[in-house]
Amino acid sequence: MKYRVILLSIGWLLGIQPLSAQKKIYVNEYLNIGVGAKGLGLAGAQSASANDVTAAYWNPAGLMQIQNNMEVGLMHAEYFSGNAKYDYGAIAKPLKGKKQVVALSVLRFAIDDIPNTIDYIQPDGSFDESKLKSMSAGDYAFLLSYAQGLKWFKNPNLKMNIGVNAKVIYRHLGSMANAWGAGIDVGIQARYAQWRFGVMAKDITTTYTSWSFHLSEKEKQIFGQTGNEIPVKSYELMYPRLNIGVARSLLPEGKALQVSAELGIDLTTDGNRNTLIHSNAVSIDPRIGLEGSYKNTLFLRAGIGNFQRVLDDADTSNKKHYTLYQPSVGLGVVLGVIGIDYAFTSLQTQSNPLFTHIISLRLNMNQPEKGKPTKKPTRK
Repeated sequence: MKYRVILLSIGWLLGIQPLSAQKKIYVNEYLNIGVGAKGLGLAGAQSASANDVTAAYWNPAGLMQIQNNMEVGLMHAEYFSGNAKYDYGAIAKPLKGKKQVVALSVLRFAIDDIPNTIDYIQPDGSFDESKLKSMSAGDYAFLLSYAQGLKWFKNPNLKMNIGVNAKVIYRHLGSMANAWGAGIDVGIQARYAQWRFGVMAKDITTTYTSWSFHLSEKEKQIFGQTGNEIPVKSYELMYPRLNIGVARSLLPEGKALQVSAELGIDLTTDGNRNTLIHSNAVSIDPRIGLEGSYKNTLFLRAGIGNFQRVLDDADTSNKKHYTLYQPSVGLGVVLGVIGIDYAFTSLQTQSNPLFTHIISLRLNMNQPEKGKPTKKPTRK
């Protein structure tokens, strides 16, 4: 029985489809959780307004909004009572003249110390503690980003930027299996007066992930004894996805108090998802984020997303539906070169929430220009 539980878990984690490349929804979904407590506090409504190091994830065109000589972002979060660890780190560097920006981002979502009891139970039914091993199931993503300005229009009030991600994916399940994949993301941002627009096209090349399995002879034997198919090869495809956003400053710019809002739409093409608007060809998931700030130092955020229409359990006719959504709130503060962001959010809707606390840091590094010495503090 324990063998069967382990093998079923392995099959679920790997999405085993031997010698096939079938169209499946929610492939590599860990890449769509989001990064940075700022964006997560806004329910992921960031395609149009992302403007710091985390823009490499939300929309690489937003890297052009960075005003510092270099930014570093770090985040750690835990899900499922701490069993799943989600980590993120990134660095962004404007090039000379700040006409281009490059960035490197790393994401990891993993479950560590998973008991592997394949050798734990002996043929006579006894347990050998020395044979009890542990393994980890980890998903990684590496993003190399580049952004620059665009001069498609002569209107000086309209500013546009473009950004590109070269994405490499690595996944593994202990020593049993691992996978590699690669893809391209492209993003565009535009700003006109108090309006901001953004389009992020993920996996425009259709990201292809190839699994390789490294089962021992004993593991293959146990797979066969428990009625599981022995995997040889497995292929997964991530179909293109669009993140579209429209944002606006609600108060006159230049004031100490600022309020902005963004309406975002995630448009997926991998099948009929459980979203507010869905079909076999396209599924649409709206999200809304609202941010208030004071002197660009203190921030208050809120957002809702992941809207779903579900059946009412109290309706025995199974005809009545109601709408669910995923709420989030957040705070932010900038203390000199350090920005600290906090979000309280969930992986699921409010009907069955799995809330988690997320804290991320942002380091804003500036250097004095050549020929201009750093100003010394004045004594009082």
